[in-house]
Amino acid sequence: MDDDFLVEMSYAGLTGRLKRLSDSFLYSTRQFYRDNGLEIEPNWHMIFLLLEKYEELTVMEIAEKLHLSHPAIVQLVDKMKKKGYINSVKDPKDKRKHLLRLSKKAQVKLPEMQQHWDAGDEAVKEIMNHSKAIFDHLAILENNIEQADFNERSKKYLNKTE
Repeated sequence: MDDDFLVEMSYAGLTGRLKRLSDSFLYSTRQFYRDNGLEIEPNWHMIFLLLEKYEELTVMEIAEKLHLSHPAIVQLVDKMKKKGYINSVKDPKDKRKHLLRLSKKAQVKLPEMQQHWDAGDEAVKEIMNHSKAIFDHLAILENNIEQADFNERSKKYLNKTE
């Protein structure tokens, strides 16, 4: 990219570049779904696949498996419920918990959605020149952030200069 200030910023531009890539994928995927008559959002994909694999999970279990916050999962699940893709039932063993399951509508639409997800996977492979190197770098970032996040590490360097 010529004349890209985020690239010029080097490490300081990383979060901006990641956000830009994320937004690009989200907007483009959303358009792909709409152009093909799917009434789903890009970030629902992971919830569909988890519930397809495990059949029923609580919000907390989904959050743990995806390493996302409980409120973020609640927000996604609520939108999916409103569209009729998820059913919620009380856990017979613990009435405080609600088990989430794919609805009949979701189960019927899954083969069609899977075709679109497969096409999307191929598009991502092509975008990445079939290289998996980014996954190694993402693992490094995720592991290092789990050890000490940006805030903790930045404070250490701020105090170093005082």
